[in-house]
Amino acid sequence: MQADPPWPERPPRPAHDEDAASVAPDPTPRGPLCGLKVLELGQLIAGPFAAKTLADFGADVIKVEPPGAGDPLRQWRLVQDGTSVWWQVQSRNKRSVVLDLKRDEDVAVVRQLAANADVLIENFRPGAMESYGLDPQALLAAHPRLIVLRVSGYGQTGPYRDKPGFGVVAEAMGGLRHLSAEPGRTPVRVGVSLGDTLAALHGAIGILMCLHERHASGRGQVIDVALYESVFNCMESLLPEYSAAGLVRGPAGSALPGIAPSNAYLCADGHALVAGNGDSIFKRLMAAIARPDLASDPALAHNAGRVARVDEIDAAIGTFTAPRSVAEVLAVLDAAGVPAGRIYTVADIAADPHYQARGMLQPLALPGGRTLTVPGIVPLLSRTPGGQHHPAPTLGQDTADVLQALRMPAPPG
Repeated sequence: MQADPPWPERPPRPAHDEDAASVAPDPTPRGPLCGLKVLELGQLIAGPFAAKTLADFGADVIKVEPPGAGDPLRQWRLVQDGTSVWWQVQSRNKRSVVLDLKRDEDVAVVRQLAANADVLIENFRPGAMESYGLDPQALLAAHPRLIVLRVSGYGQTGPYRDKPGFGVVAEAMGGLRHLSAEPGRTPVRVGVSLGDTLAALHGAIGILMCLHERHASGRGQVIDVALYESVFNCMESLLPEYSAAGLVRGPAGSALPGIAPSNAYLCADGHALVAGNGDSIFKRLMAAIARPDLASDPALAHNAGRVARVDEIDAAIGTFTAPRSVAEVLAVLDAAGVPAGRIYTVADIAADPHYQARGMLQPLALPGGRTLTVPGIVPLLSRTPGGQHHPAPTLGQDTADVLQALRMPAPPG
C-alpha cells in the first residue's frame, strides 16, 4: 500500500517579494507552534481567526479557498488595489490553495492534506463537511491523530444546529446585546465581530488542549465551538444571579452593575473612564477629588456599601470631572494611583507611544511602495515570540506548489 505524500513544505520565499508585501526581514517561520500543520477550510472570521492565531506563532497554515473570488473577506470593508486591508491581517503567515469542494478531485486533495495535518479548522454550517464527503469522524477514523475544530453558530448538536448563525446573532443569544445599551433604549452592537473572535479564541484554546492531550493518548478529537456559547462563557455572574435570586440584569449604559464606582464621567472636553472599585483605590480616589468625608465613611469601605450609594458617589466624581479637561482629570488620578483612562479612537491608538513601545503597531510594506500599519502579535512571549513571517497570500498563490508536492494534477481552469 502506497503511503500518503507528506505535508507540502512551504517553499522558501525571499524577505522582499516584488509581487507581495514584505513583512519581516527574516521570512523563516518561528515561534512555539513551528512545525504544527494546519488545514483551514473556513472563511470570513471565526475559523480563519483561529487559524491566524496559530499561524502568528509559527504554525504552517494552508488555507483552502473556493475558485473565483476566494474567501469573501478579501472584499470586505476598505479595499485597496483589489484586496481588503483586513485580509492583510487575517491571512498573514498563511498559504492559499484554490479548491472546489464540490468536485471529487478537489475533495481528494483535501483528504490528502488532512492525512498529514495536525489540525483541521472549519466553520461551515453543521452538515456541510459531511455533504462534501469530509465527515470529520471518517477523517479521524483514517487519521486518528487529527484534531478537528468545528465552529458554528449554535454547535453541532441541539435543536438550533441547522439554523444559520452569525456573530451578531450569537452576541444577542449569548446575553451580551441585552446589556449593551442605555436603560430604556435600543440595545446596540459592539462595532466589531466580537462573537466570531471569542469563538475563534475558544477554538484556539481547544486546539492547544487537544494537542497537549494527544501527547499522552496519541489520538486526536473533534472540538465543537458554538458562537453563542463563546459569548455566554464571558457573561460572568449573569446566570448565577438569575438562578439564586431571579435577577435579570438589565442594561446599565457606561456603568458596571454591582461594582462601584466604575463609570464614564463627563469632562469639559470628553469623558474619563474611572475604575475606583477596589477598597483601597476608592479611598485614594475620594482623597484625590477632595472628598475625604466619603473616603473615611465606614459604610463605603466595601463594595456592597458603595453599590447602595452609587448615585451619590457618581455625582461626587462627576462634580470633580465636569469643569476639567480629560487630561487634567487623568493627571490627578494617575498621580493618586487610581485606574483611569480616556476613550480611544483608532487615530488615538495609532499615535499612542505605549502601543508603539509594545510593538502593537507593525508596519507592512505593500506592493507599489505603500505601507500599511497592522496589529502586532498577541500575546508577547519572552523566549519564543510570534511574528509576521509571510504576507497574506494572493488567491491560489500556493496551489501549484501544494499539488505538485502531493503529486496531484492541477485543477481545470
